[in-house]
Amino acid sequence: MTGCSVEDATCGGGEYPVMSIGGTGSACVSNDEEPPKGYTRYPEGKVPKHVGDEWDTYWQTHTVDEDGKIVEVPQGG
Repeated sequence: MTGCSVEDATCGGGEYPVMSIGGTGSACVSNDEEPPKGYTRYPEGKVPKHVGDEWDTYWQTHTVDEDGKIVEVPQGG
């Protein structure tokens, strides 16, 4: 056992995270594929790298709309 803590990566090697349009869902997509319908890439510079990091937490209350604009998720939504 070492003294280091290991953070859980958002996605595995060879994958990148995507977010659902209009919601707070996310998924991982193979680096050689485009996001599936209803999902989009995170805005540049705002991509979560680890579970619980600054951007992972931010995207729990924010999303992007159909036009790519960052919006707050309504309470209870």
